[in-house]
Amino acid sequence: MEVGAAGNKNNMKIDMLIGSLSVSLLVALPTKAQGTFQNLNFESADLSAIPAGQYGGLVPIASALPGWGATVDGVAVTQIFQNNYTITGPSVDIFGPNWNSVNPGIIDGNYTVFLQSVAVPGETDDASISQSGAIPSGTESIQLKAWSVQATPEFSVSFDGNNLSAVALSTGQSASGQEYTVYGFNVAAYSGDSGQLQIATFVPSGNGQSEVEFDDIAFSPQAVPEPDPLALTGIGAVLFALYRRFAPKRQ
Repeated sequence: MEVGAAGNKNNMKIDMLIGSLSVSLLVALPTKAQGTFQNLNFESADLSAIPAGQYGGLVPIASALPGWGATVDGVAVTQIFQNNYTITGPSVDIFGPNWNSVNPGIIDGNYTVFLQSVAVPGETDDASISQSGAIPSGTESIQLKAWSVQATPEFSVSFDGNNLSAVALSTGQSASGQEYTVYGFNVAAYSGDSGQLQIATFVPSGNGQSEVEFDDIAFSPQAVPEPDPLALTGIGAVLFALYRRFAPKRQ
């Protein structure tokens, strides 16, 4: 009986040890394997304020978009424009603070990202931002706010190399009068997965420009409906009318 009791105690110790190790592994593995997305609203910028009404220049991307990387024509860039943008070339830009233009303007908070792509016959220069992380478990959709110079926003969102279909959910207006559309992207199939989230502008026609602002990216437990081409066309018409009315004249 005494031997049996000792054996039971040893078995209990072994069980407790195995249980502790199992819990440790469950906690440690996700931390090691999964990064977390950050600065999804672009408010983590560490930039010097540019006086209102003045244009800025190039700033380090590490200061402008912490957590994000950027590419122009597929090449990683280390600097982007602050409170400025190009007229005929592709670029990645950040507006804020003290950016008082309406279109393009700040969608929310102090900072908004602006991507510009350009295409001429035989050549297309796209722009994108991206970062790697894990989509939180239980996520059904990714949502973001966007504004476009074009009637129909020409941009794409992908995760881990998989293009996501955009659904226009609603429209809104910022405190500065900036009109924007909230888009949703179903990602239930990737809930809990790690990968690269990329947002890019493109010119599908092969000739012209694509200019789109982005802000307030968020993971949501709510699913979004399947894309409706007719609804997207209607939203595009509204955006085009707003652009014709409020678009600034460029020098």
